[in-house]
Amino acid sequence: MRLLLAEDEAALSKALKAILERNNYSVDAVYDGQEALEYLKSDNYDGVILDIMMPKIDGITVLRTIREQGNLVPVLLLTAKSEVDDKVLGLDAGANDYLTKPFNSRELLARIRAMTRTQTAQADSMLRAGNVTLNLATYELSTASGSYRLANKEFQMMEMLMRNPGNLIATERFMEKIWGYDSEAEINVVWVYISYLRKKLNALGADVKINVKRNAGYMLVEPK
Repeated sequence: MRLLLAEDEAALSKALKAILERNNYSVDAVYDGQEALEYLKSDNYDGVILDIMMPKIDGITVLRTIREQGNLVPVLLLTAKSEVDDKVLGLDAGANDYLTKPFNSRELLARIRAMTRTQTAQADSMLRAGNVTLNLATYELSTASGSYRLANKEFQMMEMLMRNPGNLIATERFMEKIWGYDSEAEINVVWVYISYLRKKLNALGADVKINVKRNAGYMLVEPK
């Protein structure tokens, strides 16, 4: 699951990013409201953590702008203010939830899970292709022969493939969705992770395959 974190305090942003990534989220971090709007315009996110007090454009204005544009991405507001009026203002502007600083990291994670629950469906939901299942809650890729718990990026790639069987997914799309379009990672990292997944599928005796179209992308092929 991919999140956008908009927090202008660098130390807090770094700490939050580390916490979220340890909990298997992919995170893009920005430090002002204008940058947040640019990222939200150019990419799709599963959720946004948005500080209210930010330079250039404040969080409430960012929130109102994306809602006016029809963007319904779940948004959790962070604020140093605890007054009821500020909370009401954020919720009325379209926020799904709010959290007052300072906060406990476990509460932050619980709020994120709650607001993105409709995006992830039920906690015990599965994706299926051929004889392979992918558990969206435990990150387990399995067949009757056994299972592997996938690492975060492996899971995200497998999820994309299993949600789009028979459809070619461009290498650049994997980079943008999983690593972020401003990532410094080389594009061949996609092939490295595809290779990991192919080995796991082979070890599990899977009847689905990940086909490669040279210089184009990857496709999950189910048995006929």
